[in-house]
Amino acid sequence: MPSGAAAQGRLDAQYEATLAGVPVGRGSWAIEIGDDTYAAAAQGGTAGLLKAFSQGSGTGASQGRIVNGALVANAYQASTTTGKKSEQIHITLANGNVKEFGIEPQPPVDPDRVPVTDANKRGVFDPMTASLLRVPGNGELLTPEACRAGASVFDGRMRYDLKLDYKRMENVKAEKGYRGPAVVCAIYFTPVAGYIPDRPVIKYLSTARNIEIAFVPIAGTRILVPFRMVIPTPFGTGMLEATSFITQALPPHVAKTQ
Repeated sequence: MPSGAAAQGRLDAQYEATLAGVPVGRGSWAIEIGDDTYAAAAQGGTAGLLKAFSQGSGTGASQGRIVNGALVANAYQASTTTGKKSEQIHITLANGNVKEFGIEPQPPVDPDRVPVTDANKRGVFDPMTASLLRVPGNGELLTPEACRAGASVFDGRMRYDLKLDYKRMENVKAEKGYRGPAVVCAIYFTPVAGYIPDRPVIKYLSTARNIEIAFVPIAGTRILVPFRMVIPTPFGTGMLEATSFITQALPPHVAKTQ
């Protein structure tokens, strides 16, 4: 990544998930981009009609450094709870390589799962950092070139590749906060390792060509984040969209003296 002037910004957002127009989940996402570090944390759970049938919740967080404007993750944590079952995932990274990771409780070994090799754990992003799209340079942020990107991702269980491609520009509007332009990218999913090939969801996502994400900027930075994600499914269109999107540029920190 080319180097550039350091910037600082913060996002506090609320999202709603719907399936065929019916609310099924809600969550929040907080991101802070500093001069040389960043942090992101999200949490959410089932809502609406789905909550009456299945109680589920989850959290995720990523922290790391900013090197020549690029986000370099140090650590990722995630937890999910459904009914009486809970799971925690942690990943420690250094310069894009996985140093250590674990899942608690440890899942059973499935002989049908494609093994994850050491090579699969090099040159990767964690899932949350991978969702933060950096636009290099000093020009316009929201252009077709912003979608000419991709990422190799390791989530503690599966290694996969994501590739973006430009679709269109449009205007978006949250109920609270951001109103303005967004760049809409198609996103393509390719599993690499750690997955079970015969699972229907893997087959569906691998062949889907109509998943899209609308990205908007965090003020004061060259980072774009998802405002809306659309995934057509056999049960209707799934959508995750911001209802509140409050972003602001932060003033530079004053150096502390001892």
